[in-house]
Amino acid sequence: MRIGIVNDVRAASEALRRVVDSLPDHQVAWTAADGVEAVALAKRDRPDLILMDLVMPHLDGVQATAQIMAVAPCAILVVTATVSGNISLVYEAMGHGALDAVDTPILGAAGEVSGATALAEKIGTIAKIVGATAEPRRATRPASSTPPRLLVVGASTGGPKALSDLLVPLPRDWNVATLVVQHVDVAFAQGLAKWLGERTGRAVRVAAHGQQPQAGEVLLAGTNDHLVMTTSRTLEYRAEPRDVFFRPSVDVFFESIAEHWPQPGVALLLTGMGKDGGRGLLKLRGRGWHTVAQDEASSVVWSMPKAGIDAGAACEVLPVDQMARVVSARLGG
Repeated sequence: MRIGIVNDVRAASEALRRVVDSLPDHQVAWTAADGVEAVALAKRDRPDLILMDLVMPHLDGVQATAQIMAVAPCAILVVTATVSGNISLVYEAMGHGALDAVDTPILGAAGEVSGATALAEKIGTIAKIVGATAEPRRATRPASSTPPRLLVVGASTGGPKALSDLLVPLPRDWNVATLVVQHVDVAFAQGLAKWLGERTGRAVRVAAHGQQPQAGEVLLAGTNDHLVMTTSRTLEYRAEPRDVFFRPSVDVFFESIAEHWPQPGVALLLTGMGKDGGRGLLKLRGRGWHTVAQDEASSVVWSMPKAGIDAGAACEVLPVDQMARVVSARLGG
């Protein structure tokens, strides 16, 4: 994996370089001394991952993250002197698309690096998310002519447990990609993915900007922007529409799937407050998708599923513990 380093402190940059150099299959792509230089370098030579400092002259890490995600989107890990001391800036950077945050390792007088383990673990996790290797960069691969079958899920209040109950009984080895939009603040998205992974025994990851769904994956929307499917069948985070209260929006996500995914799959609208998802579920049903809304008895809050039912968007209304059977029957496995 090719990694860009952004830090205005020379000792910190050197500590980061030494950590990257110590990791197999990873290499430093370039080093920038501030946000302005980082944006320019990312546009010219987009790496697989950027280690982004927060407090820098000219352009700080928050704004640099926002600009990079707009012009040359890639995985960004916030690396700052103290995550807890800069927590508001960390949350802002994550709101613009940064995936996670970690304290900057410290380069000692004798050349040793302390705090390297935490950074190395974060890099390893992100490498799995983006599916990057140390192979030379090639042009972006076109979308496969045979995309996987798709299961899409929207949820809000009570969603984490419902998602866990849904995922556990699903087949382990099947040609289905699962995409989830759960109303959760960006600060908790990584934690939710980890929790779901531990509860279900599956590899649940936060979706990366530009990622293409693959069979067997469970991808979770991970920022406060909307997760959408593009015409090239890749996932992107977009700030628009800004006037939508729920971020990420299930409606925006479902509607983009209806527009751009080439074959019908299964869509589930689970427990949640508000009416998000009903309109999008109806659009999916109109495109031939099998749509299911959670029933009132098994919902923590029945507002979202009810909105879909009232709109005529649900082919079936089921308790969450019966959904895996329907999904498996419809998608195979």
